[in-house]
Amino acid sequence: MKKSTRENVFVALTYSVTLIAGMFLGYKFLKDQGYTFTKVTQYAHNNSDKAEEIMHIIRKNYVDEVNPDTLTHLPIDSMLHKLDPHSVYLPPTKASEFAREMAGNFEGIGIEYYILKDTLLVTNVVRGGPAYLSGIRQGDKILKVDTFEVSGKALPREQMTGRIKGRKGTAVKLTLLRQGLAEPLVLNIKRSRVRVSTIDAAYMLNNETGYVRISRFGAETDKDFVDAIKSLKASGMTKMVLDLRDNGGGYLTAATALANQILHENALIVYTEGKHEPRTEYIATGGGEFENGKLAVLINENSASASEILAGAVQDLNRGVIIGRRSFGKGLVQEQFPFGDGSALNLTIARYYTPSGRSIQKPYSRGYQAYQQELNRRVRDSAVSKHLKDSINAKRFTGGGIQPDIYVQPDTLGFNQFYAGLAEKKVLSDFVYDVLSGRYTANYVEENLVNFNVSETDFKDFIRYALKREVIIDPRQLAASKPLIINDMKVLLAKYYLGSAGYYKALNLSDPIVKQALTALE
Repeated sequence: MKKSTRENVFVALTYSVTLIAGMFLGYKFLKDQGYTFTKVTQYAHNNSDKAEEIMHIIRKNYVDEVNPDTLTHLPIDSMLHKLDPHSVYLPPTKASEFAREMAGNFEGIGIEYYILKDTLLVTNVVRGGPAYLSGIRQGDKILKVDTFEVSGKALPREQMTGRIKGRKGTAVKLTLLRQGLAEPLVLNIKRSRVRVSTIDAAYMLNNETGYVRISRFGAETDKDFVDAIKSLKASGMTKMVLDLRDNGGGYLTAATALANQILHENALIVYTEGKHEPRTEYIATGGGEFENGKLAVLINENSASASEILAGAVQDLNRGVIIGRRSFGKGLVQEQFPFGDGSALNLTIARYYTPSGRSIQKPYSRGYQAYQQELNRRVRDSAVSKHLKDSINAKRFTGGGIQPDIYVQPDTLGFNQFYAGLAEKKVLSDFVYDVLSGRYTANYVEENLVNFNVSETDFKDFIRYALKREVIIDPRQLAASKPLIINDMKVLLAKYYLGSAGYYKALNLSDPIVKQALTALE
């Protein structure tokens, strides 16, 4: 599944994704503001010569004062790790991939898929995309990509899905197995640019409170946000829950443009500053679609970069209440310096600061490895008294990230070794896609979403399914985790039939942070 139904179980996995994304998102901000790649004439013939060139760049551009003696004679990666966790050297292949990402070349046919029993199962088809227009349906199973068989071979994920990707204008032939058809279906599809909204869900939680979930800050997030707000206001919205949990950031201009919709004119949103970079301020233009309504912003440990900028501005300017858990703490800005051999250096040149002057970046003085492990330690160390004390003084908190005004402790009831084993082996999601999807219809799930639960028969069948997958069942742990399992089945089934919007509608029915937001907005 794309997102965890219980974020704290999978935080170790999502941490690595956030960290990697964080290495690049600062540079996305600079590029988005009109900065260009800094060209480096590269005469180096070996890593030692390149290290000297990198030292020269560091002296001229790095965010802080640097003692060269601490960096000389070190390998390039070790040298950069001594600076900060987000300065990084990219070999030619990685630099090329990064450049394509920066150019926005997200092209394909517009499907989401899940690997079920070594077969690619289509779980979502983007409306209006090439796959949709060619007739691919949710539930189709992909047997071949061109002439290459991808079904039943236990191939690595990239080998199964990578062949479907490709440049705009090129074609791919898919052989599909569709329920109800005796013979496989062959479709030729021309790849194209596929636009997927960064607004995962926008709906009314009650008669006056709207809910908007943003997965990342993309080039058109502000436009999508305005469209969502207009629609929700037409439905009676006077209060809003803005969910930025697990949002790793993106373009700063998307975040500042969104801030323009909720902040008053001339309000300082964020500023950046570094040793070689003068202070640059970003000011709200005002006149937005939701300047005056009550606002709650939800964050967690995977909310990073642009998400933290927006949350910090809302908090410092008393525009709304911040609810959840302390954000990631990624507040370093990178600029890219390409070399002649195709490699590149992403170097930290500035820091983000909230309107009151708080640095968003969390400390990294204990070294690179400790920084990588910090998030796991933070989740394990979720003592209520400590976080409640911090949340009272959220605006004076200086530990990096954005500390919520209202802290909501992770709900770990029912999380045990048995439940973790189900997640590790993907047994829950496999059962939903393999079995439950054939027992319920999209109309039934949508019409009965609030009161719907899987039946006791479904649950017993799930246990049999888990036993066949060699899952060891402890009766006590099973009993403790049963409510979670049943709810996860419902949420996954809603995602399969109703997409991201249905997923969050189902998930939010029992989400303690959403419930706290509704209470706070009253």
